Amino acid sequence: LRAGPEPKPRLKGDCRTYRVFLDPNQYQQDMTNTIQNGAEDVYETFNIIMRRKPKENNFKAVLETIRNLMNTDCVVPDWLHDIILGYGDPSSAHYSKMPNQIATLDFNDTFLSIDHLKASFPGYNIKVTVDNPVLQIPPFRITFPIKGGKGKKRKEDGNEEKPEEAKTLIVEPHVIPNRGPYPYNQPKRNTIQFTHTQIEAIRAGMQPGLTMVVGPPGTGKTDVAVQIISNLYHNFPEQRTLIVTHSNQALNQLFEKIMALDIDERHLLRLGHGEEELETEKDFSRYGRVNYVLARRLELLREVGRLQESLGVPGDVSYTCETAGHFFLYQVMSRWEEYISKVKVKGGKLPDVTDVSSFFPFHQYFANAPQPIFKGKSYEEDMEIAEGCFRHVKKIFTQLEEFRAFELLRSGLDRSKYLLVKEAKIIAMTCTHAALKRHDLVELGFKYDNILMEESAQILEIETFIPLLLQNPQDGFSRLKRWIMIGDHHQLPPVIKNMAFQKYSNMEQSLFTRFVRVGVPTVDLDAQGRARASLCNLYNWRYKNLGNLPHVQLLPEFRTANAGFLYDFQLINVEDFNGVGESEPNPYFYQNLGEAEYVVALFMYMCLLGYPADKISILTTYNGQKHLIRDVINQRCGNNPLIGRPNKVTTVDRFQGQQNDYILLSLVRTKAVGHLRDVRRLVVAMSRARLGLYIFARVSLFQNCFELTPAFSQLTARPLHLHIVPTERFPTARQNGERPSHQIHVIKNMPQMANFVYNMYMHVIQSTRHYQQRLLPPPAMIEEPEITQTPEIEEEGE
Repeated sequence: LRAGPEPKPRLKGDCRTYRVFLDPNQYQQDMTNTIQNGAEDVYETFNIIMRRKPKENNFKAVLETIRNLMNTDCVVPDWLHDIILGYGDPSSAHYSKMPNQIATLDFNDTFLSIDHLKASFPGYNIKVTVDNPVLQIPPFRITFPIKGGKGKKRKEDGNEEKPEEAKTLIVEPHVIPNRGPYPYNQPKRNTIQFTHTQIEAIRAGMQPGLTMVVGPPGTGKTDVAVQIISNLYHNFPEQRTLIVTHSNQALNQLFEKIMALDIDERHLLRLGHGEEELETEKDFSRYGRVNYVLARRLELLREVGRLQESLGVPGDVSYTCETAGHFFLYQVMSRWEEYISKVKVKGGKLPDVTDVSSFFPFHQYFANAPQPIFKGKSYEEDMEIAEGCFRHVKKIFTQLEEFRAFELLRSGLDRSKYLLVKEAKIIAMTCTHAALKRHDLVELGFKYDNILMEESAQILEIETFIPLLLQNPQDGFSRLKRWIMIGDHHQLPPVIKNMAFQKYSNMEQSLFTRFVRVGVPTVDLDAQGRARASLCNLYNWRYKNLGNLPHVQLLPEFRTANAGFLYDFQLINVEDFNGVGESEPNPYFYQNLGEAEYVVALFMYMCLLGYPADKISILTTYNGQKHLIRDVINQRCGNNPLIGRPNKVTTVDRFQGQQNDYILLSLVRTKAVGHLRDVRRLVVAMSRARLGLYIFARVSLFQNCFELTPAFSQLTARPLHLHIVPTERFPTARQNGERPSHQIHVIKNMPQMANFVYNMYMHVIQSTRHYQQRLLPPPAMIEEPEITQTPEIEEEGE
């Protein structure tokens, strides 16, 4: 302790704790001194506690989970057993082979119209139970033909199915019961017109068994997943669904889309720490949901108080959930039953239409709903409205009954456990969280019936397997009914840092990829709606019949050209800058200054033309280049309000699962192709852009790589020097592929581009200055303080 004016504190005992920085150079000197001179090894005289980053420090908990699974009675469902081990018929868990296949399914809001339904089942005869076209509106219940048991038995019974019956669907339109008179009572509806392959994926996901969906980039994997979740929630309200993804970002995308559908948010729960990135105001974490339930409880009790007041009942019935329950039983139900007895059909004679409204006991309570509540046109319509109002009232008390446990449980931890085990119907987590917390979940008595996995091809085999076993068996059997896996094995696999495990143990093969390779039936989504058709051609050769959705050819944003560019995608050759191509300051830390400067110059050019900076992402194949590009951006334009920063500067691997309108891609290497030789990485790189892709690379190196030929043969068919149209502003009216009326500039190399952008920037600043001067009033009218402000603007601009 330093000497100071205060006396030294007296410390008890002889134990001391120091917080220090460890210097590797000093350590090297000390160890050399110990070996050469026999000096004391000071590092033997004290203990060190090191704290690692939590993100990288989860291996112990995961290994413990794996060890515990080896020592417990794990029960895999019988229908999955052989497939996971790799034996028997690969299609044995497909829904068509399952003994408990469901004949009639309610597709809820999946179909937008009867025509959409007919287009979704080509080759089937559609029989609608109602002939009136006006009544043929969604939602629809569909009865599918189910193949019977063994042929011999069926022939004896004389029940053999005729061929036309095997291809007939019976469609029954049904009406969702009225939920109440308020606008927010109207159910949210799906607005996506799913393709017939997406409908097949949704149908398979609703049936028991294993469903495998292969989704190329932009084919609506997340939309299909969300619709399956919604349909399971409505068809089987007593069942619980577990959602597992590889990344928090995929979970966030799922949640943002789930919230747009008709799912009660009190049944949603998110486990883990990724919800901070959720782009919504609502908190779906455990404690966020507990707070929501408590706030919702108070809100509902206020509604009970308003109902009590409107009925003129004395006492404080809105104090707790319990008192509210008694109020409903003795006051609300009695009034409703009395009302029903007055307005019900007696002796086949319909009561007068006005009776439905005049005897209604809750007029005062619904006074704040859009008026008039009752239309007075027909008895049936008004009766349905009255029942809808009562459903609204009843739902208040049903929810309060569910929330009653939160009055009895006092601590936040107990409440969050109750929420997880009893209340939530849709529980989401990452595969890492499942592996970390398996012991806690099993101890709590966590139960679920369905598992949906997104990004399955990026999840390790063991991490895919653990979520199957987050619950104890029930009477010796697993209660798991459905396992839906959605992924794309043509994109990047799980990351294995140990090369021996990766190459020789084949650990980078996910369970999803193994299932595809052994021949488990898959639903292959075959129409993409993300990118221009021309951009899709750069990677669709890797997939079976990947086509485009109609809007890719029809929407204006896909039809118009990229302003300031001759082409919508281009490969730009970058030669050595100052005699240097790729450099390697540290092992495997590859950088290429020429490409970094060229990419940033093009980004600045786009911003000066009027492109929004957040619509542009810069990708590269190496971490070293990512850091170099960030440094160049900080130096050139990071704090410039006229230009700003791109949406993301990251690696191709990190950007998997994301997209942006315009992608600038730097391939870095000039001596060897490196890890882009893996075609899966190429597919990810080529499929991130929606409208424009500009690739910077040493063309002579990459065009000779055999694995990359299908993509690079298309890229090298266009000129290898950047073609720009600098006088064209964003957005442009020019159609894609149309020759521009403005002059085209050909940029030969990076210094020329940097010089061009500098001159363009100076021209923009000068034009802005002239414009501002034109807007200024005559000198006589300018007040003294205002004169001093113009030079400041000039300085900032310069």
